[in-house]
Amino acid sequence: MKRFLFLILFACATLSTAAQQRIVSPQINPDGSITFRLQAPKAVRVTLTGDFLPADGSEAAPVEMVEKDGVWEYTTVPLKGEMYCYAFVVDGIRMLDPSNIHVTRDTNTCFSVIILSRDKDDPGYYYDIQDVPHGTVSKVWYESPTLGIVRRMTVYTPYGYEKAGNKTKYPVFYLLHGAGNDENAWEELGKAPQILDNLIAEGKAKPMIVVITNGNPAQEASPFVQSQQHPKAPGAAPASMADSFSDIMNYVEKNYRVLKGAANTAIAGLSMGGGHTFQITANHPGKFGYIAPFSAALGVPAAPGAQPQQGRRLSLAEGLAANPAYAEKVKAVFAAKPRLYYLAIGKDDFLYQTTVQYRAWLDANGLPYEYHESTGGHNWRNWRLYLTDYAQRLFK
Repeated sequence: MKRFLFLILFACATLSTAAQQRIVSPQINPDGSITFRLQAPKAVRVTLTGDFLPADGSEAAPVEMVEKDGVWEYTTVPLKGEMYCYAFVVDGIRMLDPSNIHVTRDTNTCFSVIILSRDKDDPGYYYDIQDVPHGTVSKVWYESPTLGIVRRMTVYTPYGYEKAGNKTKYPVFYLLHGAGNDENAWEELGKAPQILDNLIAEGKAKPMIVVITNGNPAQEASPFVQSQQHPKAPGAAPASMADSFSDIMNYVEKNYRVLKGAANTAIAGLSMGGGHTFQITANHPGKFGYIAPFSAALGVPAAPGAQPQQGRRLSLAEGLAANPAYAEKVKAVFAAKPRLYYLAIGKDDFLYQTTVQYRAWLDANGLPYEYHESTGGHNWRNWRLYLTDYAQRLFK
């Protein structure tokens, strides 16, 4: 009996100690600041890196965390509602927050994530899961005859699409990612499903199908989907993303209840995906009524028979001048009178001058567009804002 009582008391003491040692991180404070904590009693130095910290150029400068009783801590200044990514560096070794189960991936790097929402209409509100009807996110495999492989894309269908007896057709929005990303990026980093759910629920956006592609034509899918035991190294693709995009459109129009025509078809892409948007629309003038290159890596293919440049790539302005036939293809996109041509970029973006050149060319040729310039650089914080705004403009 005494031994049994001792075991009960020992278990209670152990649970009490464990509860006292449990670390709360991250902790959102009433003023909108965030406190980060890490239990590392043997560490000599712990720093915090994140996209909410004062920036030195394009990289966030890490900050020193302060240790007390083996727990390292840092509290930010009050922050705006946003989605923030961060990591700890413990004696030179980068690690995620072990107290935070929310993780995302950008290219080959994982980050701990926190979504802060202080006001009803701040960006963080639209990136979080709210008490609204939710659409369905599917990972869809489709055959690409142009590339000769079966590939994967992410498809968002609005709430009610799968409801029995629903025969409604919906407009379709093709959403393209940047270099190093894949068909998971706009879902995980871009928070596209949450943005659409929340905007549709408020009546700020029309219910729509959103097709998030994989813009790497040599890939079947995200590298993280491939077998870890037998990874498949992609070879050279037989065609470009722009030249194979019709395979995606054909599959979507055959397998989903989509409204056809330019008035019901939109496209947008960031960085490399902005360049793909530029090229895809040039290949299909009149197909898209809503077009949006975000922070776009714009480029023009060399004219047939042109001599290759030695040592450098042509700027966009030079490329358009050197390939007048392609410039005419771009003009044909505008001749089809899209309802909205939406250009957006951050003023500190390394691709800013490319957009300056493109705007100058559009202005010189009398081609209409809307221009949106934000603060900051080439980052997801801007791209999520562009998507939130652009989605509210579609199909109206």
